[in-house]
Amino acid sequence: MGGLDGLAARFEASRPRLRAVAYRMLGSASEADDAVQEAWLHVSRSGADGVENLNGWLMTIVARVCLDMLRSRKSRREEPLPGDPGGAALTSELGPESEALLADSVGLAMLIVLDKLEPAERVAFVLHDMFDLPFGQIADITGRSPAAARQLASRARRRIRGTPSVTGAGLARQREVVEAFLAASRSGDFEALLAVLDPDVTLQADAAATPPGLPRRARGAAVVACQGLAFSRRAQSARLALVNGAVGVILAPHGRLSVALSLTVADGKITEMDVVADPGRLARLDLAVLAD
Repeated sequence: MGGLDGLAARFEASRPRLRAVAYRMLGSASEADDAVQEAWLHVSRSGADGVENLNGWLMTIVARVCLDMLRSRKSRREEPLPGDPGGAALTSELGPESEALLADSVGLAMLIVLDKLEPAERVAFVLHDMFDLPFGQIADITGRSPAAARQLASRARRRIRGTPSVTGAGLARQREVVEAFLAASRSGDFEALLAVLDPDVTLQADAAATPPGLPRRARGAAVVACQGLAFSRRAQSARLALVNGAVGVILAPHGRLSVALSLTVADGKITEMDVVADPGRLARLDLAVLAD
């Protein structure tokens, strides 16, 4: 088998890896499939005559397509779409449940934080840190020198890791308290919720996070614990992340950030909770991956 048929067969063999690269760059299974299909159209038109490293060439083409898509997003000043908005059907064979599992395999926090990066930073980080591509090849994709490509990845790495407000034992204690809060919320354990809340804890939520008719502010452990119980079902898909430098919680159904909880922990208790769902406020949050 040769010619276009042979090229198609080799492309199909590479499709899972190409899709994985595109997904991590774009954060959406449907957009990743679009990028891979666009890459195939380019390959089928140009052919592979004289190409010695077909896998590397295909990776380069997909990466360039993704970079163009990321730049187009930014130029339109659109919010990135890490998942399928509003539950609409995905254009690929992946359903919402499968995309959620794929997001979990990458790390929801990682996907959300990647959306904060400039397009070239995101491409350089994904290709080098996730897929071990050399900076020489990344330089060719991004139109930078190898040294500049290395700097892009380094800058992205620093932004993804963030700067915790506390370190060492303080950060570990924050994480322990927030994990306990999340576990109690998921299980609907009222007493466990009370145990991690300061007696005078305050909760505030923006209008986008508050159902009509309910107050946006609450005070006291018992009242806030009741809010935690109401949060129980949604807490199943919640994940820890650094939110404004402290350990917090993000909700990203199907990979799309919808709610963030900014928490203040003092003396082993949660003293303040700020629930953010307004898209403008979410975009301004300083989010980072919480290291294992």
